[in-house]
Amino acid sequence: MHTGKIKKLVRERGFGFISDTDGSEVFFHKSSLLEAQFDSLNENQEVEFETRKGPKGPSAVSVRVKAQQ
Repeated sequence: MHTGKIKKLVRERGFGFISDTDGSEVFFHKSSLLEAQFDSLNENQEVEFETRKGPKGPSAVSVRVKAQQ
């Protein structure tokens, strides 16, 4: 399981990018969200996710908003 922050959201297209803690940038689609609505996400929000190799590089899957402590 990876952790990172939402770097950019493209709301009208239903996707965004996550900045992983290792410095890489990972694409995600709204269909990969667990327990959250795409419209409720904000940039810099912390998330947990898994990655899968996609046609244009790694993609985030099973994206879950990290619980605030």
